[in-house]
Amino acid sequence: MYSYSDFDESFVRARVAQFTDQVERRLDGSLTEEEFRPLRLMNGLYLQLHAYMLRVAIPYGTISPHQMRQLAMIADTYDKGYGHFTTRQNIQFNWPKLPDVPAILSALADVEMHAIQTSGNCVRNVTADHFAGAAADEIEDPRPYAELLRQWSTDHPEFQFLPRKFKIAITGAPNDRAVTRAHDIGLRMVKNAAGDSGFEVMVGGGLGRTPMIAHTVRDFLPAADLLPYVEAVLSVYNTLGRRDNKYKARIKITVRETGKEEISRMIEDRFAELRPLFGGADQALLDDIRAAFAPPAFRNAPVEAYDAFYKADPVFRAWADTNLAAHRNDQYAIVTISVKAHGQTPGDASSDQMRVMADLAERYGHNDLRISHEQNVILPHVHKSDLPAIHATLAQVGLATANVGLISDIIACPGMDYCALATARSIPIATQIADRFKALDLEHEIGPLKIKISGCINACGHHHVGHIGILGLDRAGVENYQITLGGDGSETAAIGDKTGPGFAYDEIVPAVERIVRAYLSVRDTQEETFLQTFRRLGMDPFKAALYETEGAQDAA
Repeated sequence: MYSYSDFDESFVRARVAQFTDQVERRLDGSLTEEEFRPLRLMNGLYLQLHAYMLRVAIPYGTISPHQMRQLAMIADTYDKGYGHFTTRQNIQFNWPKLPDVPAILSALADVEMHAIQTSGNCVRNVTADHFAGAAADEIEDPRPYAELLRQWSTDHPEFQFLPRKFKIAITGAPNDRAVTRAHDIGLRMVKNAAGDSGFEVMVGGGLGRTPMIAHTVRDFLPAADLLPYVEAVLSVYNTLGRRDNKYKARIKITVRETGKEEISRMIEDRFAELRPLFGGADQALLDDIRAAFAPPAFRNAPVEAYDAFYKADPVFRAWADTNLAAHRNDQYAIVTISVKAHGQTPGDASSDQMRVMADLAERYGHNDLRISHEQNVILPHVHKSDLPAIHATLAQVGLATANVGLISDIIACPGMDYCALATARSIPIATQIADRFKALDLEHEIGPLKIKISGCINACGHHHVGHIGILGLDRAGVENYQITLGGDGSETAAIGDKTGPGFAYDEIVPAVERIVRAYLSVRDTQEETFLQTFRRLGMDPFKAALYETEGAQDAA
């Protein structure tokens, strides 16, 4: 992974010192909360429903065991013994006290971490495929490009006060595990007819109150042109973006109001102006960065013991079938550690669990950990012979749930339990759904099914691209949950369709069960997934099952 240069170190330390002074002035009353607000947001500090929340950047989801242990220390020392992994591959601490925040930021700086640009109208944490550098289907590791974008965008003088926050996602594989089409800029590695690597560039995606799938503005952008082209996109957006209405300020609205053809022309014109200004320094920097992401020294060892254990132990086999993915090295596997134990808050990891994951990465995983946008943790490089030992260790700390990609592997925002913007609870809905389908013993029968839950219209739970999406709203002071079906965050991305009237808090879990039972009754084969069935049959059979009760049918 990338290691800080002297410049990086001094830059982050200077920011810690600057914010320490600002915190002291807030505490002694020299700064009002209104004056302090933009300063704290520039350093990832939010004021939530009950307390401050600090959002820490994990660039493109890559984190070392040493850093993970430091997060565990922070959780124990300054929080309540846990952290929350987010859909932006960050970690949030929900209970820090304001006087302690400078010490937390200093502790983060000790391990080359920070909270800069995890908030504000700037380029947020650049996210990437959590299997990057390991996946069997990958064209090229996208993380060096993500690191280049991170360095370029950090404190960029032109793009610190954009019309609205700006999010970039990048993947190096044809199978999109980074939800690129739901981002302001999505970058997907492709090859042209000559076999050269480049990027499909997608612009104008986003969720929230106006969900949109990004438009492709370049089918193939040479990799060497990435930085000037991204700068051209941001430059056009910074000029055109709405600043009179924050609900219309995202680039997706700019693209819709300007038109794809016109904004593509403007981007290309700006790119033509910018490209000559890039004399190769970016490519020299990229070469240096790329050297930091060299593949690990893979171990050559027999895998027969793994095969035998897989056949002999049904519990291990169930875990392996759901939580392992193909690695580019046949002797290795990619391990997804589910941070979604049934009945637990999705994405929450205790300090003890963090330490165990760090230990496993150090002992078995080439010192590499990833955070996924699906709020799980990845060991990207594990020799198959070590998998039984890893599974046994994970089981001891509640991290061996065999549910990755299944109905209980739910994405959920913090909702009204923490967030000041939320209009409904998310976490209890997620835990109740997981518990319900565990009790029914249907998860593996159902197969791949992604449920995503948001507690407000801002869609931090990505509900629009859930196979089953749930949005919690306030209806005259009462929680009401809308359901969408058919959303998809992959390379075949789609925004889900609303089913109809929403459901009360105590009705939403039975409603989800009716949808799932309808799927099981109408799927063509056992191998046909929920999303495939929905695309084949449409909404009608699911809506009929969903509103089967008399009152709901009348409302429909």
